[in-house]
Amino acid sequence: MPEATNGAGARADAEPWYAPGLRFSCTQCGNCCTGPPGYVWFDEDEAEAMAREVGVEVDAFYRTYAKHKFGRWTLEEVKVGRKYDCVFLTRDEKTGQAGCSIYKARPTQCRTWPFWDSNLKSRRAWAGAAKGCPGMALPDEERGTFVPIEDIRVRLNENPSGL
Repeated sequence: MPEATNGAGARADAEPWYAPGLRFSCTQCGNCCTGPPGYVWFDEDEAEAMAREVGVEVDAFYRTYAKHKFGRWTLEEVKVGRKYDCVFLTRDEKTGQAGCSIYKARPTQCRTWPFWDSNLKSRRAWAGAAKGCPGMALPDEERGTFVPIEDIRVRLNENPSGL
C-alpha cells in the first residue's frame, strides 16, 4: 500500500520541507500571467465575480473571456510575441509593471500563487519556479515577506485546481 502524502510530496505524518516557512512578495512582473499556453481554471462563482468586475453579464463573460477545455472553464489568452498572456494581464508601458485588470475578482488559482502543490513538491521545484518569479525566495534569503507554514497550508487548501 502506498504511503499517504500531504499533497506536497511529504509523508502525511512528516513535516514538509517548507515547514520553516517561505518568502514571497509580488513584484508585479507579470511572469505568472504569461508564458507558454496554459490554463487558469475558475468556477461559476468566480465567473460571476469576474463578470461583475468587467461590467458584463455572465453569459457575455464566458463568450468573451473564457474557453471550455477538458470539461472545465479557463480564462482566454492573448498571444503576445512568442508568449501567451492572460486576457486580463495589463502592463504599464513606462514602468514595465504588470497588473491584473480584475485583481479584486481574480480566480483562486491566481490568488494562491505560488503556493501550489506543484511548486511545493520539493525545494528543487520551488527553486525552479523561483527562476521565473522574482518574488519567490527560500526562508534563508533576505527578500520577500515571510509566509509561515500555517498560511501556506491555508493557501494550499483554498486551491481546488490541484496545481
